[in-house]
Amino acid sequence: MDSTNADQDFEATPAFWRSQEMLLLQQVTGLMGKDLTSDNVLNEMLHLLSELLGLNRGRIVLLDETSKVANIRYAYGLTREEIKRGIYAPEEGITGRVLARGQLIIVQDIDKEPSFLGRVVERPNLPAGPVSFIALPIMIGQKVIGVLATHRIRMRARPLTDDLSILRILATMAGQILHLRTYVREKTQALELRNQQLARALETRTNNYGIVGTSPQLLQAISELERVSNSTASVLLLGESGTGKELFARALHLASPRQDKPFIKINCAAIPDTLFESELFGYERGAFTGANSARAGWFEQADGGTIFLDEIGELPLSMQTKLLRTLQEGTITRLGGKRELKVDVRLVAATNRDLAIEVSQGLFRQDLYYRLNVIPIHLPTLASRRSDIPALALQFLNRINQANQRNVSFDASAMERLQQHSWPGNIRELSNLIERMVLLADQPVLDSSDIERFLPIVHEATIPTVVSSGLDSSFNHDLVRPYVAASSHSLEQLRQAVQRCGGNKSRAAQMLGMTARQFNYRWKKIALGD
Repeated sequence: MDSTNADQDFEATPAFWRSQEMLLLQQVTGLMGKDLTSDNVLNEMLHLLSELLGLNRGRIVLLDETSKVANIRYAYGLTREEIKRGIYAPEEGITGRVLARGQLIIVQDIDKEPSFLGRVVERPNLPAGPVSFIALPIMIGQKVIGVLATHRIRMRARPLTDDLSILRILATMAGQILHLRTYVREKTQALELRNQQLARALETRTNNYGIVGTSPQLLQAISELERVSNSTASVLLLGESGTGKELFARALHLASPRQDKPFIKINCAAIPDTLFESELFGYERGAFTGANSARAGWFEQADGGTIFLDEIGELPLSMQTKLLRTLQEGTITRLGGKRELKVDVRLVAATNRDLAIEVSQGLFRQDLYYRLNVIPIHLPTLASRRSDIPALALQFLNRINQANQRNVSFDASAMERLQQHSWPGNIRELSNLIERMVLLADQPVLDSSDIERFLPIVHEATIPTVVSSGLDSSFNHDLVRPYVAASSHSLEQLRQAVQRCGGNKSRAAQMLGMTARQFNYRWKKIALGD
């Protein structure tokens, strides 16, 4: 390569060298624009120095701040063994002197310079005739971080000053590249550390609330919850059935200043219409037959704390009026009582219904809806937070194994299959499925085919299909009914279910995968519309 470059020198003109220099700078700046973090930029810089300008065996020597010793980090035209030998202490040889003093050193003839070590390339491996050595400091600010060095054949028509000019430019560029790389690396490491700290903090936050997962959708809901935790405004938790509304309501309570006060949860779907008032507001002695003593209602018991009304859409219209009055005035009156009692309660309500539609149909009071909907928080479905499924599945698996003294586990394919499922019943469906698998599994490790066997077959919910399987038959995965929307059954299907169950609506509701209250609500709603 050296002789070829030397031969070109005799015919090269100044214009030729200018074009070579421009090409070199163009190529290096182009590489810098693509990726500063790659070693390719500096290695290619040394390659182009040799190919375009005949400055051979280029190397970049960098100082290790810890050991205070420098070694060759980038090179072109050197063997691996030669690179390994390129280790220098400050003031050692030409390279060491440049490192220590930060000044350019030119050795016109390496054979006549006693301080030139010749450590990297043995003299017989260099071209015959005078060979020069040029070493320039690479600096960041006023600090020397390395050396850019190269061999130069003295029998060249190209002036030494031109070589020095381009080398000074490249040394400056190398310093900028290394500085930017260090800056990017430090920032990246800081961001990675920060992300790790945030991930641990987020996981700790969710664990503190008993909520499993770190998906963006889940953390968004928790963030909204925490931002309103110190207020007294009512919160309405919205989302599909089985998304963990009670956990979120409790999390809101734990994040609030009321955390040391009572947290009272009430499932509105489980209270008969005739008992709502006495359950919520209490009663005085003699208020009704059997009321032999006064009793504080749930609102009184929650005084100073939080009350959670789940499935608030099931609240009768008559009770909606009384609840609105309590929220507006902060007082309650016991059933059979005459005096108002002051209560300080934070209300959290939850529903899987669209209350706006309920309002338009006259099934829910508009003024109460506005009062509840001050701070709506939408809870994500399980399908929208699939990254949380493995953590949730393992939590349920460990808990159910311990409760039943079993030792069932999932392999990787089983976890992948769980993440692929649509989970219309959300977290509750996942929990129920895992419990079913733990209790009925006939082997300790379940794979994807086992998961498939236990998953429900989703089909149109029709009465003949469900009933034909038989209500009392032994377990079969075909009997696992999918979660269905409130509008999934017609009045005729409800009637058929009641008829097949001998007039027993509770049995009919069970067969259709509903609670008795849900069945009765659908029955009345469709019948009224009919």
